[in-house]
Amino acid sequence: MIGCTKLLCGTATIAEAMRHGRDSAKLSPQMLQFSTDNRPIVVWNMTNRCNLKCLHCYISAEDRKYSDELTTGEARVFIDDIAQMGCPVLLFSGGEPLLREDIFELGHYAVEKGLRPVISSNGTLITPEMARKIAAVGFQYVGISIDGTESTHDHFRQHSGCFKAAITGIKNCVAAGVKAGARLTINIHNYKDLPAVLDIVEREQIPRFCMYHLVYAGRGREMAKEDISHAESRKTMQILIDKALDWDKRGVETEILTTDNHADGIFLWNYIKEHRPERADEVVRLLEMHGGCSAGSKMANVDPMGNVHPCQFWNHYTLGNVRKQKFSEIWTNADEPLLSKLHHMKDHLQGKCGRCKHKELCGGCRIRAEAVSENIWAEDPACYMTEEEIS
Repeated sequence: MIGCTKLLCGTATIAEAMRHGRDSAKLSPQMLQFSTDNRPIVVWNMTNRCNLKCLHCYISAEDRKYSDELTTGEARVFIDDIAQMGCPVLLFSGGEPLLREDIFELGHYAVEKGLRPVISSNGTLITPEMARKIAAVGFQYVGISIDGTESTHDHFRQHSGCFKAAITGIKNCVAAGVKAGARLTINIHNYKDLPAVLDIVEREQIPRFCMYHLVYAGRGREMAKEDISHAESRKTMQILIDKALDWDKRGVETEILTTDNHADGIFLWNYIKEHRPERADEVVRLLEMHGGCSAGSKMANVDPMGNVHPCQFWNHYTLGNVRKQKFSEIWTNADEPLLSKLHHMKDHLQGKCGRCKHKELCGGCRIRAEAVSENIWAEDPACYMTEEEIS
């Protein structure tokens, strides 16, 4: 995750990152990307069920009951373990997590155990009453997907009216005292909507906007050909930079972030070197602390059946299952071949990623590389850095 506002406007500093020795258990949620330990943020897809059928869903969720998902009791055992391990955040995702009747029970249990619980939702089910329940439990953040302007969003979600429902869900969270944000997965169908979406975010006073790059997994794998071009990626980043600086100048308290393409950090650093050179040294130090792709280290995924994956897009590779072995034991298994290589990712990169001088700051996306070339360690096809910029 690249914090555009943090890095551009100086709201993230080395001093703040170092304040608690970069210990994820002590850092604020906004600074977790700069932690140094191997206690990951855990994304738990607690159910495959979803009330929508989004075109770019990475787990191909549907509105039906799924068998063999973790029970409430099994989930409590899992939460006990990651809490004891010291994982800083448990992200309740889906499908649509609010369709699980025990989400509030398990969220409360996570809080009791010292975890910071957050929710990833499509927002359509968040009524004022639901938002008050989310607040009462102690969920610290709700991320809600907005895929473009109203017509674009409803097309992607394949359900009329869900744009208005999602915006209302965000507003209901904020009204209940829960921090909420909008997330957009960029692609050729909504690329031109980005400025309008940013205007909506400002108008609705949404405190956080995160742009996701397309990862070719689930139904998203079929959309690889619909990713934006390298030139469009560069233009998109410039739009976000300009907006972050504009909002900072005008006192608009909305943070802009991007995720799933660490080339954004290099692009941002190059911009800062040219336009805000006084911040360049601190920014590159922070990018070094972040370390690029965090799959298998600072980010983990557990699917509805308890299978553990290196990240939420890596469902085709399983490290173990929490029903058979503790998550903490699976995650710290030094003999697991993929985890071992991911911990030393920069030594295995090939092609453009392998020869890039910025690979310690990035590492590309291994899922996209595999989807296109059938080689995990190949270059990331979505990298938009020029040969001059990487050599």
